[in-house]
Amino acid sequence: MATSSSTPQRRYTAPCPGCGAPVEFRSAQSTHAVCGFCQSTVVRQGDVLSRLGKMAEVFDDHSPLQLFATGQYNKRNFTLIGRLQYKTAEGSWAEWNVIFDDGQTAWLAEDNGAYVFTQPNTQQRNMPPADRYVVGKQIGINGKPFSVASNATATLVSAQGELPKLPPLGEPFAVVELRSASGEVVSIDYTGTPPTVSQGTSVQLEDLALKGLKDESVKDEKGRQFNCPHCGAPVTVTLATSKSITCGSCNSIIDISQGTGAELRSAIQDEPVQPLIPLGSSGQLQGVPWQVVGFQHRMGVAPGDDEHFGWCEYLLYNQKRGFTFLVDSEEGWSVVRPITGAPSAAGSKSVSYKGTNYTLKYSYAAETDYVCGEFYWPVQRGQKTSNQDYVSGKRMLSSEQSASEIVWSAGDQLASDVVAKAFGLDGKKDLFKRDAAPFSAVRGIGLKTIIIVVVVTIILLVLLGTCSSCDPDVENCSSSASSRSSGGSFGGYSGGGGHK
Repeated sequence: MATSSSTPQRRYTAPCPGCGAPVEFRSAQSTHAVCGFCQSTVVRQGDVLSRLGKMAEVFDDHSPLQLFATGQYNKRNFTLIGRLQYKTAEGSWAEWNVIFDDGQTAWLAEDNGAYVFTQPNTQQRNMPPADRYVVGKQIGINGKPFSVASNATATLVSAQGELPKLPPLGEPFAVVELRSASGEVVSIDYTGTPPTVSQGTSVQLEDLALKGLKDESVKDEKGRQFNCPHCGAPVTVTLATSKSITCGSCNSIIDISQGTGAELRSAIQDEPVQPLIPLGSSGQLQGVPWQVVGFQHRMGVAPGDDEHFGWCEYLLYNQKRGFTFLVDSEEGWSVVRPITGAPSAAGSKSVSYKGTNYTLKYSYAAETDYVCGEFYWPVQRGQKTSNQDYVSGKRMLSSEQSASEIVWSAGDQLASDVVAKAFGLDGKKDLFKRDAAPFSAVRGIGLKTIIIVVVVTIILLVLLGTCSSCDPDVENCSSSASSRSSGGSFGGYSGGGGHK
């Protein structure tokens, strides 16, 4: 045994059964480890190490975190000693095994730049089966309301370091996530019986006082290139976390969720929409530097209504903040980000979140009809969600629900000239306004819709000209028109599998 001079916990080191390299256990609660030299999965039974097999290589998600980085949470010092990487149909996430100086352990979940610190909840052991949890429904835990945020099937894809648990590699299991209005997260892992329950809250990376992060040179995104499976043109992937990308030559959507070395699937897109803010542009919003990495145009329709409306969403990326959305709708600009918590019902048409009541403004079905750039979830043309938008002054909440998860986003409205200035487009700031030239409407309703509007207008003018002298007894001269002033979604589809 060896005792650390800086921490009170004891350590155990033994040679790897696969290659003989030293494998260290810092936590008495750890039962598994992955050898850093040969990737052997090692199980500890007393003072004896046994080799179970070989673990898959950890995929490079360009996280700033790494093994043995140190930090502080609630005035307690901790060290990152292991990592598990999971994926679902919607995306992937990582869980870092944390050990405090007193030997207790926890998990730091990392999901596309968002972080949740959780600790085991041993009081909640008798949890119902996973299929009992319905996405969007409210349940009570110890008298406190929680909303079912996701119910998904996940698989372990890789691991490294020291671990208190190790699900079978590649075998599917259910994972349920509950969220409260105060921002608490309860995660139920069904890899064993009874299921493992953990509870925690979201954290900002800057608040953890982390040391020993990867060097900036290591964190720089390095492009990878392949040929478009549709037209053969070269396509370069900038972000390692991207799950889909569009070809700059033929506008096809390419699924790279299985890696660029796997079979690539593509979907042809017609009638490209030109983003008002070019992809790759950099700008500072609310004191944070962002880069535009993706763009999608979406259409919505309210229940019982045959009139569609549209809006645009820009996917923004920051290395430490992860992803956020800049939304351009008929009602103006807003910047929104998926939230960790889930609002609670405050009436039939209102919700409450962090002490503020929000009133339902719109309820509609949404569909993605054009995308370009890179996305951290496998975006597809035709993806559909059920959306609801709530407002309180200039503050907004939006929910998007699919079959397996519901994602809440919170945002604030932005003045159009602020957006134009942020991305160095002062010379085109008139295009950002609602009363700009007609073609600026491409931001909110799409090029195809503009063409339809123009054609319909011409037809109406012809009909009105004809009807000015028609005989009502002979011809039907009646006409009607309607318009919608809604702004579409305030939030973006997050994918990414939530914060497990």
